[in-house]
Order: sequence, then structure tokens, then C-alpha cells
Amino acid sequence: MKIDFANLQYQYQLYKSEIDEAIQAVLDKSNYIMGEEIVQLEKGLEEFTGVNHAISCSNGTDALLLAMMALDIKAGDEIITPPFTFIATAETIAFLGAIPVFVDVDESTYNINVSKIEEKITTKTKAIMPVSLFGQPADLDEVQAIANQHDLKVIIDGAQSFGSTYKGTSDSNLGDISTTSFFPAKPLGCYGDGGAVFSNDAELADIMRQLRTHGQNKRYHHKYIGMGGRLDTIQAAVLNVKLKHYKKDLAKRQKVAKIYSQKLQSHDIVLPIIQKNSTSAWAQYSILIKQRDKVQDQLKSKGIPTAIHYPMPLHMQACFNYLGYQLGDFPVSEKLSKEILSLPMNAFLQDKEIEYICIQLNRVSLM
Repeated sequence: MKIDFANLQYQYQLYKSEIDEAIQAVLDKSNYIMGEEIVQLEKGLEEFTGVNHAISCSNGTDALLLAMMALDIKAGDEIITPPFTFIATAETIAFLGAIPVFVDVDESTYNINVSKIEEKITTKTKAIMPVSLFGQPADLDEVQAIANQHDLKVIIDGAQSFGSTYKGTSDSNLGDISTTSFFPAKPLGCYGDGGAVFSNDAELADIMRQLRTHGQNKRYHHKYIGMGGRLDTIQAAVLNVKLKHYKKDLAKRQKVAKIYSQKLQSHDIVLPIIQKNSTSAWAQYSILIKQRDKVQDQLKSKGIPTAIHYPMPLHMQACFNYLGYQLGDFPVSEKLSKEILSLPMNAFLQDKEIEYICIQLNRVSLM
């Protein structure tokens, strides 16, 4: 059996007529930048999340930059964030000349350990940036309480979690600013790069709208130093179609995750844990397993693709050597990086495929 990790082609074929029609409509109008599909998408995102302001942008990395620029993060400012995440989380902090201050993650949820945040706060700290890793929000009430106590901002890196909830609220509708990514393999993905920022603060939203178009408040008049951070109209057209089907696709992801958790029985496998007050968008279904490389090779020989998210925590990356961290500083993140393994996860996995993956994984984990 040959299994597709993300099933992007299958999804396209499923919605092909709608997507082709939407793309053709953009081609016919030839309004490729900031066309009417952008307005339609942003309204759709606001309706889906309940947030007051959704602003589309070029990708999830630029979404983080827009958030920090709107909050006037400057060189020398400190932002607290976890080291077990994709590079963009901390890379964007450093790009602005600010300093990523790492806090280890919780060993069960893999999200930032809120009990360790306050000890890292200094007079230079301006914001906390939790990550909704693999699709599950962090302990956002606790993060917000700490931020309120110390007069800090909260930026949610929700690149992997669009459609997740925390205590019944979309994580796009929490924090001062929340962000997401529409990278093709994300739960809601376009056919190129794409992202969005979300806020209930009208002033911040207005600033981010200007920042994404070179800080422009009217044509060729620039109030801020900004960026070329717009989402192109064709990507918005694709997302408009996929957003219509997203609730049912999310439900299918939940079903896939549930079957995995029921059928993976080996004591050598640590399954993902979702907090009772949260739902996950299941960007990844990631397990912990010893002898990961051996298991990964054996699964590959059986036609089962896997991925490692992530093989090296950020504090050990060469680009962050200047921060002075050492091996052993964040033991949970370091352990996870050695044992984490992501299984095929998408809304279109067939029951027989999941069954096959689980049989093979249960078998090889015991070898």
C-alpha cells in the first residue's frame, strides 16, 4: 500500500470544479492583487473565527512580522516563546532585532510551559508568543493572565491551528494578535504561500492593513515602514472554496486522529494528548517513539511516509548560537526532538489506510 502524507491532489480533485471556476474568474478579471476575492476571504475568516478583523497576508512568517511590527517591537526588546517549534517563530523575532527568550515546553502537550514564563520576564520583555503546536492551542488563559499582570502583549503563533478552539473560542480570536499560515500542507491551505493575522483591536488591525502594503495609508503615501505582504487574489480564490468545506474537513481530521489513538496500542508509543478544554486542528498527528530512525526506515519500506517535526530545537540551531544557550537548557524540547514522529494526517485518509499504518507501526515498535 502506498500512502500519501498530505493528500493534496486528492483534495484538489474533490473540489476541482469549484476551484477551477474560482481561479478562472480571477483570470477573466485579471485583478491579481487585492481583488474582490480578498475582501470575500477576509469576511469569511471573520465569520468562521468570530474575530472582528481578519487581514490576509503573504504567508505565516510575514503574519508574525506584521503582528510584531504593529506592536512596535524594536531591536533589543525581548519576546518569550518556546524553542520546540518551526524556525519562523523565533526567526521573525530576531529579524526585527528583538531577542527570542526561550521557555521549555510542557511534556504532554508540547506547548509552552506556562509555569516557567514568569521567571524569564525582564524589564525588556514586551510580549509572549505561545505556539499552538501541531494544531492545539497553548494554555492561553494562563498566558493572558501573566501578560496582563506584567503589561505584556500576547501574539499567538497559530500557523498550524486554524480551526482549533480553546474553551470554545477560536484561537484566532484570542490574544492581542493571532496569526496563521495557509501553506499548502496546513489544515486550510492554498496553492502557494498565504497567511493571515487576526485581532479584535481596530487600531492594530488598521496598522497591519497598512503595513502589509508598504505602510501605505493611501496610494503612494506611506505612514509606516512596511512590507509587500499582500496575499494574491488567486490564492484567496482557492481559499474561498476550501473554507466553505473546512468544517467538514476538520471533522474528518478529528475522525482520523481518533482512529489512530484507538488503534495504536503499543506501550512503546506515546500518543498526543489534547487538553479537555481544547480542540486541535490536527495539523500533525505526532507520536513519541524510541529508536525513531529505525522505526521510520521500516515504515518507509512498507510505503508509509512520516516526518520529523522537529529534529533540532531552536536553541541548538546555529543561527541562534549568539544567544548563548547550551545543550541541556531545555530538556523537554531536546527529548521531543529525538523521539517525535509525525504520521500521515489529512482529512482524506481512508480507514483501511489508517488501519494499515497502525498495524505496521504497532509491529515495528516492538521489534
